[in-house]
Amino acid sequence: MNRPMRASRRGLSVFLLLAIAVPGSSGAAPAAPPARGTPVILDTDIGDDIDDTFALLMLLRSPELDVKLVVADFGDTVYRARLAAKLLEAFGRGDVPVGIGLRQGEAGGAQSSWLGDYDLARHPGKVHRDGVQAIVDTVMASEVPVTLVAIGPAPNVRAALEREPRIARRARFVGMYGSLHRGYGGTSAPIPEWNVKSDVAAFRAILAAPWPATLTPLDTCGVVRLKGPKFAALRASKDPAVQALLESYRGWCRARPDLCGSDPTRADRETTVLFDTVAAYLAFAEDLVRIEETGARVTDEGLTVPDPAAPKKRWAVEWKDLGAYEDLLLARLMGRAVAH
Repeated sequence: MNRPMRASRRGLSVFLLLAIAVPGSSGAAPAAPPARGTPVILDTDIGDDIDDTFALLMLLRSPELDVKLVVADFGDTVYRARLAAKLLEAFGRGDVPVGIGLRQGEAGGAQSSWLGDYDLARHPGKVHRDGVQAIVDTVMASEVPVTLVAIGPAPNVRAALEREPRIARRARFVGMYGSLHRGYGGTSAPIPEWNVKSDVAAFRAILAAPWPATLTPLDTCGVVRLKGPKFAALRASKDPAVQALLESYRGWCRARPDLCGSDPTRADRETTVLFDTVAAYLAFAEDLVRIEETGARVTDEGLTVPDPAAPKKRWAVEWKDLGAYEDLLLARLMGRAVAH
């Protein structure tokens, strides 16, 4: 999750638009479980900003990945787990287990109207009351390394590392954190990024852990939106999962005009910034970004400052082709296979 800002855009050719936008049928069957993709755990503060919801659908519709567990993190994790469970059903993947992370409040959130009175007891998949332990158990039980994708403030991840430090040797970490060279909307000055400043200690633990880690800071994730012909193609889709995605987006916009903007038609014209989808992308590919390997230290205010003395991690600091990423994102959300 992060805060939305405006972003630069690329156009979409008429040829590619037709290739993506023309539906093959009036609807789409629910997504089938992936065959044998990389096992993935998603740790998410879904339910504040809308980008987590887009990222969840992208992960589920990436055949390279096999989502084993979705764990709610930060704030009201019961609300977030209920939302994740309902979305998984709406996206055709009610089989995916859900975990309740460390609960820090009972405030609900901006997708409460879409969530309604959904009860976790109706979730077809397993519900883990201890989401932190579910992370540990899933990593330790896997025969192959797990990719842990984290897209929010991460007290769960810190707690999991404390309970079982060996998970860092058995997992790869991918996350949406920081601001190395640019801030929100591509501005030239780095600033404290939301996921980091909301729990500085957790992010310091993530950077200190000895796992291979790839991160998307605001430098890349802060400029991703779908609008114009690309959003029109998404809106025209009859796919039930896409329709659920857009319905939840409209409800979120009504609840959060401070993030969505005061224009009531925005939810039918374009997305806000889809920060977290870039972390979903980095779970299976990175050819569209430039990677910089560097250490970084985290200030008490939440700034991520490059520091060669710190443990090196891989940061996606610049787009090679932002337009191509937007095309890929659109195709994945719509359940269409395209080269990446």
